[in-house]
Amino acid sequence: MITHGLFIDGSWGPSASRRTFGVENPATGQTIAQVADGDEADALRAIEVAGARQRDWARTAPRERGEILRRAYEIIVDRATELAALITAEMGKPLAEAYSEVMYGAEFFRWFAEEAVRISGDHMLSGDGRTRILVTKGPVGPCVLVTPWNFPLAMGARKIGPAVAAGCTMVFKPAEQTPLTSLALVGILAEAGLPAGVLNLVTTTDPGSVVGPWMRSGIARKISFTGSTEVGKVLLTQAAENVMRSSMELGGNAPFLVCADADLDRAVEGAIVAKMRNMGEACTAANRLLVHRSVAERFSAELGRRMSALKVADGATPGAEVGPLIDQAGLGKVERLVDDAVRRGASVVVGGSRLDGPGYFYAPTVLADVPSDAALMSTEIFGPVAPVIPFDDEEEAVRLANDTEWGLVGYVFTRDIDRAFRLGDALEVGMVGMNTGLVSNPAAPFGGVKQSGLGREGGRVGIEEYLECKYLAIPCS
Repeated sequence: MITHGLFIDGSWGPSASRRTFGVENPATGQTIAQVADGDEADALRAIEVAGARQRDWARTAPRERGEILRRAYEIIVDRATELAALITAEMGKPLAEAYSEVMYGAEFFRWFAEEAVRISGDHMLSGDGRTRILVTKGPVGPCVLVTPWNFPLAMGARKIGPAVAAGCTMVFKPAEQTPLTSLALVGILAEAGLPAGVLNLVTTTDPGSVVGPWMRSGIARKISFTGSTEVGKVLLTQAAENVMRSSMELGGNAPFLVCADADLDRAVEGAIVAKMRNMGEACTAANRLLVHRSVAERFSAELGRRMSALKVADGATPGAEVGPLIDQAGLGKVERLVDDAVRRGASVVVGGSRLDGPGYFYAPTVLADVPSDAALMSTEIFGPVAPVIPFDDEEEAVRLANDTEWGLVGYVFTRDIDRAFRLGDALEVGMVGMNTGLVSNPAAPFGGVKQSGLGREGGRVGIEEYLECKYLAIPCS
């Protein structure tokens, strides 16, 4: 049993209170490590350090910042197997998926290592010819980074990468369920040469006692949060007090449209990817499978066959394809949503129940003919449950798809390219997977509309979230 400390100003140490908390393996229910339980005193020390280091870090050459990220990328790739095992131990996903997350997360460091030297401004002559307009870009300042438990390495890298590239210092709070991967990631960045105080990490079981002081400090100039819409709204309210730049990647309720002319084999494969990645514990997970009535029965049957064949086991077990849910609360939520849908008239094609423990396992589930008033139609499931809802025409499909407060991602399966673009344009989402169940890519802008969030992460626009523009007016002689 190892006890891990906080990382503030380049040093590891205990929390001010000396309290710790346990990290649980969701496949076994066993505690696998102890981690420092930070509080307000630790939070204030961390944000003060980040504020004190901002000026010097902002003056660091872009190439130097990029080289730090490049070295971190190389270390992560070299230790990918070890990091994947760590993710599986604290989060539960199968090793193969954990390895994919490591490689995906590493790509954010490589991508932003290259973006660090491409920060550009603008120069033009005013319309009346009297003024030269020079626009420069610089770091927004100290950033508050808050990440979820479902992709502990990738979500950290997706925020830290652009912040480092832009020249921002950071305070970082990972989810209490999965702090070990974040601790490893911070250690790798220090090893790669990130100066002391640029990145400060505080783990805690009381997020409000840590993030709250950061938001009130007047030092932090930006908040980047990935998590629930409810918490995001609280943080936006806090950010308003100090007019902080805000990036929010919040909840999802993704529609997955299968048209009558779709390649059903490809659609089923896409549904497996979009639904079962991370055991369905992803904001991009297909939450509502809207299938044309003419193919709904065949699609449900084939999806059920594929889902029932998936190997459910501890993620560390060779050949495991579906791991446990994150904790008892997550398991209970999935159970309640399925029971509610069945009680209202949905039929169970496969699955529909929790599996005997230890661990928090739920059987891969397909529900057919799910009624519109079922709770899971308006709730992010975050579990291995695929509800199939039939539709009769495009107009109905679009209406059903957009009948939600969220708008992160949607999926469209059809052989007709015109229909694909038509539906893609009609969906009120920030991202659309066309004949694919996977949209996440470090080179693409990730984010949603409506109550799924503000801003974008990744892609060429990802670094802009961490930069401020400055305009210099120069009179022409």
